[in-house]
Amino acid sequence: MRVTLVVLLALFLALQYRLWFGKNSLPDYWRLQQEVSNQKNTNENLERRNQLIYADIEDLREGEDALEERARNELGMVKKDEIFFRLVPDRNP
Repeated sequence: MRVTLVVLLALFLALQYRLWFGKNSLPDYWRLQQEVSNQKNTNENLERRNQLIYADIEDLREGEDALEERARNELGMVKKDEIFFRLVPDRNP
């Protein structure tokens, strides 16, 4: 009876050691869960960014208004016979 109890206790301690300190232990599992959660958040942010880019591409393909707006804002283009005024606020009030 005493030998059986010692063997069972040793087996229990060995399993507890593996559970807490061995390969694929609980702390490893919790760390991996946190990494998965962080990666999901990153993926969601990238998915939202991609959706905005796809919408921008679709807008540029279908309408000339978006194309004209982008040319004016990013490239500084103006139409023929058009006068462009740029008002820059004074830095010193």
